[in-house]
Amino acid sequence: MKENYTGKPANRVDGHAKVTGTAKYAAEFDAPNLVHGVVVNSAIAKGRIKSIDTSEALALEGVLEVFTHENRPGYTWLDKHYQDEDSPPGSPFRPLNSDKILFSMQPIALVVAETFELARYAALLVKVEYEREPHSTDFEANISNAYKPKKYKSTPPPDPRGDAEQAFAAAELQLEEVYSHTAQHHNPIEMHASIAIWQEDGSLIIYDKIQGVQNSQEYISNAFGVPKEKVQVYSPFVGGAFGSGLRPQYQLFLAVLAARELKRPVKVVLTRQQMFSFGHRPTTAQRIAMGASPDGKLQAIQHNAFGETSTFEDYNEDVVIWPGVLYHCDNVQVSHQLVSLDVYTPLDMRAPGGTTGTFALEIAIDEMAYKAGLDPLEFRLKNYTDTDYNEGKPFSSKELKECYRQGAERFGWANRKMAPRSMKKGHQLIGWGMAHGGWEAKQKEAAAKAVLSPEGKLEVSCATADIGTGTYTVMTQIAAETMGLPIEDVSFKLGDSSLPKSPLEGGSWTVSSVGSAVKQVCEKLQEELLKVAQKNGHEIFKDAKPEEISFANGRMFLSEAPAQSVPLLEVLALNEGKPLEAEVSAKPAKEQQKYSSYSHSATFAEVQVDEDLGTVKVTRLVSAIAGGKIINPKTARSQILGGTVWGIGCALEEHTVMDNHLGRFINHDLDKYHLPVNADIPETDVIFVEEKDEIVNPLGAKGLGEIGIVSVAPAIANAVFHATGKRIRRLPITLDMLM
Repeated sequence: MKENYTGKPANRVDGHAKVTGTAKYAAEFDAPNLVHGVVVNSAIAKGRIKSIDTSEALALEGVLEVFTHENRPGYTWLDKHYQDEDSPPGSPFRPLNSDKILFSMQPIALVVAETFELARYAALLVKVEYEREPHSTDFEANISNAYKPKKYKSTPPPDPRGDAEQAFAAAELQLEEVYSHTAQHHNPIEMHASIAIWQEDGSLIIYDKIQGVQNSQEYISNAFGVPKEKVQVYSPFVGGAFGSGLRPQYQLFLAVLAARELKRPVKVVLTRQQMFSFGHRPTTAQRIAMGASPDGKLQAIQHNAFGETSTFEDYNEDVVIWPGVLYHCDNVQVSHQLVSLDVYTPLDMRAPGGTTGTFALEIAIDEMAYKAGLDPLEFRLKNYTDTDYNEGKPFSSKELKECYRQGAERFGWANRKMAPRSMKKGHQLIGWGMAHGGWEAKQKEAAAKAVLSPEGKLEVSCATADIGTGTYTVMTQIAAETMGLPIEDVSFKLGDSSLPKSPLEGGSWTVSSVGSAVKQVCEKLQEELLKVAQKNGHEIFKDAKPEEISFANGRMFLSEAPAQSVPLLEVLALNEGKPLEAEVSAKPAKEQQKYSSYSHSATFAEVQVDEDLGTVKVTRLVSAIAGGKIINPKTARSQILGGTVWGIGCALEEHTVMDNHLGRFINHDLDKYHLPVNADIPETDVIFVEEKDEIVNPLGAKGLGEIGIVSVAPAIANAVFHATGKRIRRLPITLDMLM
């Protein structure tokens, strides 16, 4: 009988390496004669460098060089080549390109020395004089200058349907409010780091903290004019990224520049403070105007978003697609405009656009439910949709109603009293809130290679990443099950740019994309085994076709005659002692184009709010998820728990404060940038609702990285309203808003 590994909990295959410290992250690799680089950042937000004096730093014994815009070597800087795979429209930032300062903490020099301590000290000795120009970092003050970008990084806002303005004006129930949040930063545990090793033949070996080694490879190849085959990038383990590692960050460029010039391996590791100098979830304000009939049917939705971007790139997200995905409404108009500021370009951050757009929409839906006098869950059911109105397509599968049912039952939603401030325990006001969300289930093209050794050991490889999500493990499970091999005889290799092509590890598409390639390459390997058997006159398989063969327990057999099985080792022995290899590139099936595919969530939250102090504590959470086939329930649950923790942070704690006088984020460390800790996290139930989807990809899996966060913050905000009667429309919700 065949061993089924998918759909069952499995320990991480890389777990032992991680807990014993043998798993190496970018900064932990070494090379002979390795030297260290420390970045010097600008003290102003806009202007130019009048002079930069590096003499004191260079006078120190052991300091090898200080690279600035004045002495940088020439390299290729062409927009059409330089943009990386995750670049938004515009002109990407070029480190050390000129004397111009575009944002606070811009890298303006790299000090390279024999030791890290010496480089760090020498960096303090670099003297810079600036010519300041007035900077503009105040989002609210500049919102009147918002503009529609010529080109969108993500999906362009959907076209209007019906007449939302007229329908809103005619609606008996009306809501018009603004929902906003400030910037948020990723703060993964592993700092961004790169080691660049220059080889005598002009090639480069690079260790980089990145969510896509081939993106770093392409970036360096184009920026420096080096043939791609001479750039090899490794990133076997990533200590968290959440989107901050989608684009190559400036430490990679600086490490490569120094290594090429000095002909020495160079390591550059950014500090926690420097981690705040590139990319963040953008400050966003959203105006929602919603109209409904007295019985609670949505008649109009206008969703207009304003998000910050830099002066050199037009960054935008899918903030306003959600009314068309999540609800039935015949009159919808949406827009997304940008506010250009003197900051670094924002960056994708877990569920970009989804976390932001769903937060506003789901609070507005809760508000409208109260205007209609309906339970928030009943209101959502009344406006349920089986169609993605943005695309005009049915969903490939949608078990959201079952998420509602199971989540509400587990939470005890039926016992909820409708009126705000109606549930209390001593001085604590009790609030129950809920929200739902979606995240697109995409499959992207990905390739994989499989090698089956004469000893029956299978290695499958792809240049994808594992950012802590369990990629190593689920790919091993898929390969072992498909080939009918014991899981201990299967290994998966990733994080090497020379491996088969992979999309970036993000967007919740890795299992769907790379997993499909792994399944297909194993199926191709099975065809190769059949050819070997037939070529060598194996009677059992003489006239068999590939679809008539099955594999289980390390054996090969005709599906209709499992008793006549042959060990794979016996078939492999017929291949003259050589391994069998196969390689495929898996693409989405054309059938997928007829459907819209999304994972869905329903989150139920309980909060306690101190009646006197306004402090908020989340005391209970239930998250019901419809995510197609769950390949590994153990790592899948961890993904949803991680998203839930982050959702609590979004709702109650996380925000980066901009000092507009300085044009700089001032809480740029873990002392002042507040994150949830263990004591903030309540008992959390995760429910995976059974969902079969034969359209979304060959595995039927939808991806879970993003769906765990999108509906958490609005569920908590709605619970706070239920507890206090105060509707908070700005995140994070802090006690001063409730006192």
